[in-house]
Amino acid sequence: MLNQYYGDYITVAVFIGLGGLLVAGAIGANKLIAPKAPGGFKDVAYESGIEPIGGGWNQSHIRYYIFALLFLIFDVEAVFIFPWAIQLEFFADNDLGLAALVIMFLFILTLVEGLVYAIRKGVLRWE
Repeated sequence: MLNQYYGDYITVAVFIGLGGLLVAGAIGANKLIAPKAPGGFKDVAYESGIEPIGGGWNQSHIRYYIFALLFLIFDVEAVFIFPWAIQLEFFADNDLGLAALVIMFLFILTLVEGLVYAIRKGVLRWE
């Protein structure tokens, strides 16, 4: 029984080793076969066929970052709500049902409170 137990680990180790060899072989083949002609237009950034003018550094307005953070907050919220919603029927069958329902509504209320705060601060107003 112990040999079978370690045999499973050996199989996994062999597959990991073969995967590593495959990646190393692909990278080595790329180094040997790929053409090497640096300079010219290879160093120019290509954007829709338009020649780049000016520097590549550009400032973005802070509202883009705020929108991204709000998206992440509500995206992470979905990660917490979906498993709860899937197990909702299970919660109804045991003593945890009402407590789980109250806790989830408090969680959603906290998120709605944050959204109302952002709306009142004018964060979601696009100008």
